[in-house]
Amino acid sequence: MKILFLTDNFFPETNAPAKRTLEHCKKWIDLGCKITVITGVPNFPRGEIFNGYKNKLYQIEKIHGIIVKRVWTFIYPNKGFFLRIVDYLSFMCSSLICGLLSSKKDVIIATSPQFFTLISGFIISKIKKVPLVLEIRDLWPESIVSVGAIKEKSFVITLLKKIAIFLYNRSELIICVTNSFKNDLIKKGVNKNKIKVIPNGFEMDNSLQPNKSISEVVKRYKINNEKFIISFIGTIGMAHGLEIILEAAHKVSDDFLFLVIGEGARKEILIDKAGKRSIDNILFLDHLEWQEIVNINQIIDVHLVHLIKNNEFKKVIPSKIFESMALKKPIIMGVEGESRKILDSAKCAINIEPENYNDFVKAIHYFKDNPQKIVTKGVKGFNYMRENYSRKILAEKMIEIIKSSI
Repeated sequence: MKILFLTDNFFPETNAPAKRTLEHCKKWIDLGCKITVITGVPNFPRGEIFNGYKNKLYQIEKIHGIIVKRVWTFIYPNKGFFLRIVDYLSFMCSSLICGLLSSKKDVIIATSPQFFTLISGFIISKIKKVPLVLEIRDLWPESIVSVGAIKEKSFVITLLKKIAIFLYNRSELIICVTNSFKNDLIKKGVNKNKIKVIPNGFEMDNSLQPNKSISEVVKRYKINNEKFIISFIGTIGMAHGLEIILEAAHKVSDDFLFLVIGEGARKEILIDKAGKRSIDNILFLDHLEWQEIVNINQIIDVHLVHLIKNNEFKKVIPSKIFESMALKKPIIMGVEGESRKILDSAKCAINIEPENYNDFVKAIHYFKDNPQKIVTKGVKGFNYMRENYSRKILAEKMIEIIKSSI
């Protein structure tokens, strides 16, 4: 099977869409598929082009047997709203042109986010008369409404909702990452028989062994590992509500250290707020590659997964829960809904109400006072993830669904 895959993010970027697409495509190559990916030059999340790349109109390379066609886009950091939309629209236009000029494939897969990638995939599929598969990793425009970026009753949101329903109804197959997304689409009138669910997971081939000693890590990042360390790793965006860390850090003693690793629209704001309040038990680190996360994980006690309190976020499953389970660390879970059920089944987390810093503080103290729970919950999470959310198995299921549906 020849596949054309449209995605705004791809390796060497390391955010959730980039990881999922790379790991799925690698497995499909092993199964005999021929994959062409259309994407932009790697720049997420800082909006800075990675070394070795230039933002050209068109360039091509081969990664793990995947033909990767990179097109020009307007590049902007992962913050703000208007200029990020310009970024997404530019990829829609560039990927459309590239897709139309590419040879005909057996199927087109377009993944969200971002929403406008789906429009590009639809137009290419109609002109080339090729089946279209939509991979829905985020519900647009609902997700931008939920973080307050734009009002729900605005003309723009009304228009985007109509476009979304149009695309859903005219695709041959829809792959959702959560059952909640599937149920939401069914309620909107989309044919339930063409909606399948392939959740996120973790690629067990990824390194889980540190290549630096604890002393090297402590020295490199100036971390006091004698403290009880709570980490948040990932995008620091509007949806993540990390003010909860500021409030908890202000309330607890200096025996605790909060480690925030990543980039995003709210990072500088949080750093500024922490400085103004003289909160000095939070350490902010820039985005790190996976191996460095593994290295630092040696001195982390517990991971925080958190989103703001909003009904839309009850439908999502943050991919970082699988990474935390792979790292054998317990989770303080500040997300409700479907993802919470997964961790309840794994018995690897303590649940808190989103944005409730008192709950957060109680959970922190629980783990500090019960160090044996850190080990047992960490092992339970790892075993559950390995048995149920192996990326290879999920990739095989997805390609079989595509083959049988197209």
